[in-house]
Amino acid sequence: MAPKRRGALQLVQREVEEINRQTESLVKDVQNQVGSTEEAFRRCQELQMSSEETLRKLKKLTKADELAPVGNYDQRKQEEERRLQSILERLNSLSLELSPPGPSSAAGNVSKEDSDDGSDEDEDSDDDDDGGTDGEDEDRAVKPPSQSDPRIYTVLSDFRGEQEGDLSVRRGEVLRIIRKTADGWWLAQDTKGSRGLVPRTYLKIGSGVDDDNDEDEDDGDDDENEESEEEEEQVEELTEDRDKQRSSSHANWSTVRKALTEIDATDVLSAMGVIPAGFRPSTLNKLLVEEGGTYRGSHYIQPELSQSQLSFKDLFLDPDTGRVRSRQVRTCVCFTLWGCRMIPTPGVGVQVLSRHIRLCAFDGAQVLSNIHTVRAAYNSKSPKTWSFSPRMTGILPTLLDGECFLRCDSTAPNLGILFELGVTFIRNSTGERGDLSCGWAFLKLTDDAGNPLPNRTYELPVSGGTPYETDVAVEASAQKGSPGGVFQQMLQARRQPKLIVKLKSTNSRTRTQLSVLPDTLLHSLSCVHLLALHRQLLADTLLMDRPTMQDADLICSPVLSTFPVLLDQTDLLDALRSAWLEAETSMSRAQKRDLSYLKQEFIKVYMSSVYFLLHSPSLPRHRWADPSSEEQRARVVYATLETLKHLQRSTGQSGRPEVFVDQTHSHLAFDISELSFDLLRVAR
Repeated sequence: MAPKRRGALQLVQREVEEINRQTESLVKDVQNQVGSTEEAFRRCQELQMSSEETLRKLKKLTKADELAPVGNYDQRKQEEERRLQSILERLNSLSLELSPPGPSSAAGNVSKEDSDDGSDEDEDSDDDDDGGTDGEDEDRAVKPPSQSDPRIYTVLSDFRGEQEGDLSVRRGEVLRIIRKTADGWWLAQDTKGSRGLVPRTYLKIGSGVDDDNDEDEDDGDDDENEESEEEEEQVEELTEDRDKQRSSSHANWSTVRKALTEIDATDVLSAMGVIPAGFRPSTLNKLLVEEGGTYRGSHYIQPELSQSQLSFKDLFLDPDTGRVRSRQVRTCVCFTLWGCRMIPTPGVGVQVLSRHIRLCAFDGAQVLSNIHTVRAAYNSKSPKTWSFSPRMTGILPTLLDGECFLRCDSTAPNLGILFELGVTFIRNSTGERGDLSCGWAFLKLTDDAGNPLPNRTYELPVSGGTPYETDVAVEASAQKGSPGGVFQQMLQARRQPKLIVKLKSTNSRTRTQLSVLPDTLLHSLSCVHLLALHRQLLADTLLMDRPTMQDADLICSPVLSTFPVLLDQTDLLDALRSAWLEAETSMSRAQKRDLSYLKQEFIKVYMSSVYFLLHSPSLPRHRWADPSSEEQRARVVYATLETLKHLQRSTGQSGRPEVFVDQTHSHLAFDISELSFDLLRVAR
């Protein structure tokens, strides 16, 4: 009887089982110190390559590759992918432990994909460059094993390392290649054990270059020496090009070093099983950290220059009223974050510092607005449920306020709001901090016909992975389409992670205030009146008070120079809201309608509250999700505002300059940046 043929997925499963068995055997041998470290390191590299090849093969599989229908095909495929990812993470950690010591041992963790692609390509090119004959192959066959190792290369010309991570080598020196990359900078180890990056063009496969080292070679080495001379000439020609390419290709070294520091807090925890399936490093947090202020509200609140750079694109004055001219944009929506349910929680070993949602305008390919963050309220009795906008006395902090607005003038047909659910955690054993994405949801703001969505509540499914990945499930989600009755399907639907968002309308006053804001901005709805007043002061200063529109000198304006900082430090924005609310309660209706009076009072309130706090030495530096820093800042803000209010009541005036020279109130050393508004530096 003929043996039963196995399907493609079954064959891959057997390969994964074999790789897992070999990995377990390797780990045991390392723990029991069986064999040499070099042999274990070689086995680890071979297993890494096998795992990556199997993973690529697995990702290409489809149902059409199967000989017969397979039940729960997608689920089984995802399970095998997760197993392989876990095995790869164990092997990566083990590879770092087994790496030989040297000045650049950290460089061994080069990107796996680059190394795989580069290895095949470079090995092929080596064969072409060597131009070896059959005689050479026979000569290599009789060499000792160490000499015939394809990872043994000889240096063709002296190379002097210029940057950290380079390995200085001399002509004729024999190197062992640890890892090949597609950019041409290979990780090598010399005979002394030192490791570093060496240009691929300086290397030739084999162990001999000079005539002095050819005592054991036969007559066929003359051709090899001639070939070496030709390659050496090519090296000299490529030396000039190397310096030009170095600025771009060698920049990978800093990326590698940075990636190594990030692995500890995320990939290691994932391998330990602490991070649930579907969790990833936060995409939006990475943009906030690495792109400087490009995706922050402080950047988008600044005026935008026109294409000619001689006027403004989104800031105009109405000559009849003196107010900022209203601008209607293609998309202007207000919405409320209601809550999230069935969101998995990280396992033991980590302490969650913050649960939050980062949101922005998104078209499926790129972020089109600033990234705004709303922190979720958490109840230990219901750990998988997140809520927003908790009821509390006084002003609700902006950070907890789930009522937001989005203005965006993009013409992208798939424009919508991207919601990334995230946690900031600290690892208990090492104190490392990290930011993870627990999943993401997307609300497209138009239907298939291009009409705006109606104002109602939407339940958005939460997907795992990153916004650029598809069909990645979060751990707590049930498998859709599984068999069962109506009741079971209802239970499964309730187990799906969901984000609940409500689109809402606003009153005419809020709509008027929104219309004077920048064309692209996403922020809390409770701060619209402050943003509108800042916009009015900005228009007065830039469009009316400047001598000419071509004048670009520094402008003396403490409010304009420091107000954008408040959008990145929301506790200070809350302090301004509180101070302004108290000032508004003492105004008459006529004063509230008088724009000139409102602007004067706003400047006074700003100078006597937030401006003083910004330059107070007792206020700790703002740091995201740091409970001790947040509590200390809250105490300083509250105490300072109370003191300034008491001084204001006693004198009957606000914004008096005496408070800045009072000996009882310390102040940081004066800096010109406190007063100067640099249009050329801040304009978009």
